[in-house]
Parts: sequence; structure tokens; C-alpha cells
Amino acid sequence: QVQLVESGGGSVQPGGSLRLSCAASGSNLDYYNIGWFRQAPGKEREGVSCISSSNGDTYYSNSVKGRFTISRDNANNTVYLQMNSLKPEDTAVYYCAAKQSRICGYLSGSFYYLRGDYWGQGTQVTVSS
Repeated sequence: QVQLVESGGGSVQPGGSLRLSCAASGSNLDYYNIGWFRQAPGKEREGVSCISSSNGDTYYSNSVKGRFTISRDNANNTVYLQMNSLKPEDTAVYYCAAKQSRICGYLSGSFYYLRGDYWGQGTQVTVSS
């Protein structure tokens, strides 16, 4: 079983950047597809991005494509989410999740996501002037 801990959240002005980290323990992240999700106040949790365990393929929702970059460092058992050009609508609690089967992808050109099996506790991101 893998345990996940997110860090790197904070408050930034619009246009700013943050890098979130998802550190794993208890198991190698090599075995898991990792996804980043977010939940804004009053809204459902939504998938943002994910990275494949097998080939490192990455996937993004339309709302973050071109601004966010997901990457993994298997040597350090960590997955990152680099967030640039942040907007107020990016404000949310961000969670990482692990799943041995597919966690997100593209279907007929549309981004989809599935619920993770293991979750971190979340880290708050606030974008405000």
C-alpha cells in the first residue's frame, strides 16, 4: 500500500507559478499511475492531469493544458505538478492519487479521469490579487 503526501501549495497572484509535490512511501511509485485532482469550494473534485507508470505519457484537462506540467522522479519516489500562469479559477485543494490501473487519459479527444485508489491529504492553492 502506498502513502501519499502533497506539498508546495500556497497563495500566489494571478500569473504566478507554484510547483506541487506528491511524495510516496510504502511502495515504489513505478507501479502506479499518478493523477492530480482538485476540489474548489462548493464544487466536485475533478481530474487535472495524470502520468502513466508504464511509459510516462501525460494527460491534461483542457482547463490546464499548456499551463501545467506533470512529471515524475522515480528515483525520489515523487511526482510533481508545475503550475504556471495561474488564474483565480485554479484556486482549490489539490490532491494526488495513485492507481495501478488507468487513472486518466483521452477518449475521442476528450480528457477523462477515474477515481484513485490511494489519496494524499491535499494542499491548498489560492490564486488571488
